[in-house]
Amino acid sequence: MRIPSLLLSLTLLMRILPADGPGDWPRWRGPDNDGMARGDAPLHWSDTEHIKWKAEIPGRGHSSPVIWGDKVFVTTAVPTGVVPPAETEPAPVGRGGRGFGNKGPQPEQKLVLMALDRKTGKLLWQQVAKTATPHEGYHPTYGSFASNSPVTDGKYVVAFFGSRGVYCYDLNGKKVWEKDFGIQLKMFMTFGEGAWPVIEGSKLLLLFDNEVDSFLVALDLATGKELWRTPRPDGNTNWSGPVVITYEGKKQVIVSATKKVHSYDLETGKPIWEVGGLGQNTIPAPVAGDGMVFVMSGFRNPNLLAVKLGREGDLTGTDAIVWQNQRGNSYTASPVLHDGKLYVVTDSGMLSCFDAKTGKAFYQQQRLPKPYNFKASPVGVNGKLYLATEEGDVVIVKMGETYEVLATNTLEGQVFIGTPAIADNEIYLRGQNTLFCIK
Repeated sequence: MRIPSLLLSLTLLMRILPADGPGDWPRWRGPDNDGMARGDAPLHWSDTEHIKWKAEIPGRGHSSPVIWGDKVFVTTAVPTGVVPPAETEPAPVGRGGRGFGNKGPQPEQKLVLMALDRKTGKLLWQQVAKTATPHEGYHPTYGSFASNSPVTDGKYVVAFFGSRGVYCYDLNGKKVWEKDFGIQLKMFMTFGEGAWPVIEGSKLLLLFDNEVDSFLVALDLATGKELWRTPRPDGNTNWSGPVVITYEGKKQVIVSATKKVHSYDLETGKPIWEVGGLGQNTIPAPVAGDGMVFVMSGFRNPNLLAVKLGREGDLTGTDAIVWQNQRGNSYTASPVLHDGKLYVVTDSGMLSCFDAKTGKAFYQQQRLPKPYNFKASPVGVNGKLYLATEEGDVVIVKMGETYEVLATNTLEGQVFIGTPAIADNEIYLRGQNTLFCIK
């Protein structure tokens, strides 16, 4: 007699709780955290063909767009015109040289979350989360004060600006809560901040890895109340972020960082396992599948580790490390995992495809048709891998064991730093000041 009531309750619960579908891209690595989209995406476009709309995005931001329902969300930082004292050097604007970021007082910024109409690209609403004078700058070419991509669960959308706080809104732009941790992150080489926020169920996860006092924190998504905080003495500066995976029914938070990757219990924040062996300046996101998690560093002492799940404690040097790779790793871009294959692109434009179970390379360090530079991560859909370059090209490669270029599409004068989003057969590309919807 209780079964009909139970089924009714479950039906009502499913109607209440949002669930992402083929038309959603709720987080920067896609609906399944593996860089893969659902459905399909266009194969050919140009400045005059297949552009559904383009929208001007003011200011500077290298975050990626996220999508839910009829809205596209994007963050940016807009200078107010208030400049620091004359004796300090202002932050660089636009593309510049490579090297150290700018230190000292920065020009005042409006930190903005924007919602665009998905059908037309028109601005639906924007909220200035905070007007602030950042305490330090960013990498002159690849940094911004809005590099942390937003995240949504279909009820809330969260904009995270690191040292400048975290802000939670409903999908109509009404602020639900905000939280300022009262800290000023000190980033290595003053390259700027950029770790992404994560929504998992009722929790919001934020990572504050820097040169002093690193920690991982979980907040109640609905209220901003702190649920737990875990110190990270091995943290150091880190531009990667947390990724939640489920193994044998238990959820754990994976954080890939300089020298070590850590796993924490989602409910308590307590450490589960750790593995040493990564190099400096970790940026790529972890990705998991087939009972393993794949973590990568590509700068000094590069390494890619395939770690078998199900163990606890310090797993460094044990058979929990199924395979490793030191050639052709990505410094910046996150990998794509699909159909038992791991796709990795270097910052200098060399593509590799590995057997995820064994580490065998189907092809390795394959050069693309032209010399390219990469900061955007690849995304995949329907057997196609999309590679957005700094040179304004998007190279599309066939996914599988054999390397094959399917198309190269160019938007003149564009520079792609943020990762594309794919949803409902459309691709969303963020240039320096323009967001494109291609269909």
